[in-house]
Amino acid sequence: MNETELKQAVRLTQFSHGAGCGCKISPAVLDEILKGHAPQQNFANLLVGTESKDDAAILDLGNEECLISTTDFFTPIVDDAFDFGRIAAANAISDVYAMGGKPILALAILGFPVEKISSDIAREIIAGAKAICKEANIPLAGGHSIDSLEPIFGLSVNGLVKKKNIRRNNSAKNGDLLYLSKPIGTGIIGTALKRGKVQDVDLKKAVDVMTQLNSIGAVLSGFEQVHAITDVTGFGLLGHLIEICEGSGLSAEVNYKDIPLLPNLEYYMNQFIIPDNTYRNWNAFEKKVSGITGPAFIPLCDPQTSGGLLISVDPTFEAEMQKIDACFEKPIGRLFKATETLVSVIGAD
Repeated sequence: MNETELKQAVRLTQFSHGAGCGCKISPAVLDEILKGHAPQQNFANLLVGTESKDDAAILDLGNEECLISTTDFFTPIVDDAFDFGRIAAANAISDVYAMGGKPILALAILGFPVEKISSDIAREIIAGAKAICKEANIPLAGGHSIDSLEPIFGLSVNGLVKKKNIRRNNSAKNGDLLYLSKPIGTGIIGTALKRGKVQDVDLKKAVDVMTQLNSIGAVLSGFEQVHAITDVTGFGLLGHLIEICEGSGLSAEVNYKDIPLLPNLEYYMNQFIIPDNTYRNWNAFEKKVSGITGPAFIPLCDPQTSGGLLISVDPTFEAEMQKIDACFEKPIGRLFKATETLVSVIGAD
């Protein structure tokens, strides 16, 4: 079966109830699951574990070298098997970059309804993941597979980082500027695809964004003026910004007009093409946010798949950020001393 026949034979998104990182357990339910689980105290070399809501675990190996370890997988957000593998791989590897490190090794995690979908599709998914691993200069060295009701794919990824270069989501500082490395809106585009209403040009742009590696994180961690990094995934931009604020004991102000959005989102929003988990996210975060009275909550709470990095930077580093990458042309907001409201949104109406 050639690539064209594969695309015509099956729509992967019709085999899953969720889409990409939109299938993550809700913030409220996750908090309930983790409630009562105290941090593990018997591992002196465990620098980052379950005590915070960070992107990966980190183990001190000695000699200032640290191991980053993460796992991420989800159900299809696109129908094309090769692209699904690429997106899932880029998303999983992103956790290593978000901690300031470089990936070194990946293992595949595959769940597949073997009685419903041809194994050729699974082969294409893995081929897509290998393509992204090659781009990241790491081997896809094995993995594990099961027969499951829905297609599931992702990676377990290990990376390395110098201890001084570790970047967490709870180390932002008062006065920092906020930057975002990718536009948001992939959840809306994925939902439009699932409903058969997406325009090809919009889907291509979303796939390009989701398959872009967040390798800039490993570059930024070499600058002491970069204080905190996280990647934006299933809880949306607001959710991950709130994690930075809560973890760092700060509040934030963001300018909606400065937040990069994927093209044509309003076209889909006007047709009420909105992921269900957008409302779930908003219900979890609404009481912590001010300045949103209209539809701006939709892109801000849109569950992202393989989203960009949200970065907290000393304001004296603003000019340098523009030199590092064109995506950092301007900050999207700033952090300041904690107030009753965690996130204030301006320019949303």
